[in-house]
Amino acid sequence: MVIRPILRIAPSLVVIVLATGLKATALQAQVPPLQSETAPSEFMTPLPQATPEPSQLQTMPGAELQPVGEGIDGIRFAPFSPGATQVDLEPQPYTLGAGDSIQIDIFDVPEFSGANGRYTVLLDGSLNLPWVGKISVKNLTQEQAAAAIATEYSRFINDPLITVSLLAPRPLRIGVVGQVNRPGVYTVDANISGGAAQRYTVTQAMQAAGGITQMADIQSIEIRRATDSPQDEPLRVNLWSFLQTGELAQDVVLRDGDTLYVPEAIARTPLEASQLASTTFSPTSIRVNVVGEVVRPGIIEVPPNTPLNQAILAAGGFNNTRARRGEVELVRINPDGSISKRDIDIDFATGIDAAENPPLRSSDIVIVNRSTTARTSDFLNTLLTPINGAFAILRLFGFGR
Repeated sequence: MVIRPILRIAPSLVVIVLATGLKATALQAQVPPLQSETAPSEFMTPLPQATPEPSQLQTMPGAELQPVGEGIDGIRFAPFSPGATQVDLEPQPYTLGAGDSIQIDIFDVPEFSGANGRYTVLLDGSLNLPWVGKISVKNLTQEQAAAAIATEYSRFINDPLITVSLLAPRPLRIGVVGQVNRPGVYTVDANISGGAAQRYTVTQAMQAAGGITQMADIQSIEIRRATDSPQDEPLRVNLWSFLQTGELAQDVVLRDGDTLYVPEAIARTPLEASQLASTTFSPTSIRVNVVGEVVRPGIIEVPPNTPLNQAILAAGGFNNTRARRGEVELVRINPDGSISKRDIDIDFATGIDAAENPPLRSSDIVIVNRSTTARTSDFLNTLLTPINGAFAILRLFGFGR
């Protein structure tokens, strides 16, 4: 009695199922295929196939500085290194390494805790602990190290509760190269503050290296990080974005063994140069030499990217009776050791300009020559000085009285 109604309904169910299947197939045909999980993230920069021409260079996303158009001395911004990747801006926890002083506390095991649980991480990044022997904690956070130690001690202790505390962090060795005033390797004592190691950032490293030069490209700074994998690409930091938007995360925390590379800029507007000169990672002053017919000739200290006109005024201005006011000479020592020299027309009404009022660099020499009147006067004095001396001798012996 029950089977017969079911058999009557069955054909209808078959029709419904077939209709539903056909509809699902139609919908599936309209839905675009999902992207592969291995597709590059929107925050990653794809590797270029070839180095682009200068006219094709693009700045990092979010940066207002455009690397196109003529800048100071007709230069442009350099491209990023082909392999550089966008840095992860999330703060990274401190990881243990050789030289860290730590304390291990095992709950209810006082003989291995407190003062009895203090160790220094060995050169190979390991600890030599009682009962369990050698355990590697290299590149592990304190929580990860505690978990690794607990795993080993679980062979002897039921559910061990272990904590790892950082007593004294190892000194950081940071390399700073490129467009900084004192490139080299710097050792930084990482002190403890609030129970954690104080952070050492990109801008602090550049300050330690004497600040950036006037030609530094802060849009494409690279962090070459020492890792276990030689295939890892350098990280890229955009401090210009930090200056424009206050994005503090761009001031990336450095790790022990990092090398900071500041490339050379190939273009910059006068306004951008002025903004960089006022930052904390630029030197407070540069030394230039203003010689010749000024009120106070000699070496003077001026802010970075100070224009030529301002340097002349800082030296007291032109000597009103002797200076040639219309033109001065600028002598510059180039990075390759060569010397360039050019004549520049002076107009104090001109703002900062690459041709007529260029920004100065460290060790530049500004020569203010004599006017035609001053040269003539000096020549006559030189010519007449021996004659005047001769008359003085004659007068001494009574001649010419």
